[in-house]
Amino acid sequence: MSVFKQFQASDIIVSPFEVNKSFTFSGAASFTGSNIGIDRFLGKNLDSTLFNPSTDPITGQITPQYQRLVYDSVKELYYSNYINSYGASPSSASLIPGANTEGDVLVGSTGSQGRYFNYPQTTLTFAKYFPTSSITSIGVISIPVGMFGNYIQPNSFIMTAPSGTIRDDGEGNLVAVENNYMCGNIFYSHGIAVITNNGYPGAYGIGLYGTSSYGGGTDANFILNFVTASNVTITFSSSLTIYETQYKCTARENEFNASLNPSIISGSEGVPYSFATSSLFSPYVTTVGLYDEYQNLLAIGKLSQPLPSSPTTDTTILINIDR
Repeated sequence: MSVFKQFQASDIIVSPFEVNKSFTFSGAASFTGSNIGIDRFLGKNLDSTLFNPSTDPITGQITPQYQRLVYDSVKELYYSNYINSYGASPSSASLIPGANTEGDVLVGSTGSQGRYFNYPQTTLTFAKYFPTSSITSIGVISIPVGMFGNYIQPNSFIMTAPSGTIRDDGEGNLVAVENNYMCGNIFYSHGIAVITNNGYPGAYGIGLYGTSSYGGGTDANFILNFVTASNVTITFSSSLTIYETQYKCTARENEFNASLNPSIISGSEGVPYSFATSSLFSPYVTTVGLYDEYQNLLAIGKLSQPLPSSPTTDTTILINIDR
């Protein structure tokens, strides 16, 4: 039989905590399936030609996209501050109030350059490279949110293709493992990795970052191998915040000390057996159920062994549920 008691707000504690899981997929078929859904795209700068849906090249191994639109979207979302300004702080001007609105004066730069939010993955300031020449290409690896959770764990992304191996440096950069040169960027909270160049030193110049610098120009074959090759391997760790709810079920010393179990009732006499009327008798708790306000059973907690209720002190049972 059951007895009921209502929770107070102080009896319920919700605690968030982060869990991580590592994934490794070898071969394109292992991560492009419907249950995984990691897609790879080739973006290409085709702005010099008119957009034609019937003839523009398509990319993507799961969800088809236009190469032109992939390039333009990545450029706008993640690199618009870096095309000319190398991540410079937003231009701003100071207002000197006058006697009236007409007398107000703006002092300083009022240019629009650098006024975009490009989802920086670090507080460090350094140059990003994005190819802008005609017909240049970028590679995009898109990991679905169902796989990476809240974000990809920094320092966990590694991708190997016939042209080499790239990894993230924990600050949002992709680095060519063979020579430690940066070759793109990763956006942990979006599950997006962008390969922007070949990872080898060249004409890009002095964009130093620690001991690494950007390679120059875009090597289409380098990017194509990561985007289209079948013998590739991807490794990363996901991060997901889950919430543990703790319910504190407390029976006071004067509560629930009588059993409602019908087996202690004499069938012929309709009164409890003598052992159940002794002052030493104490009912045992074996199960705790959680109900909503409409008396619908939502969860059941089983104790590892029967617990006697105490007539002299409070009895508290803690139930933890992860969600």
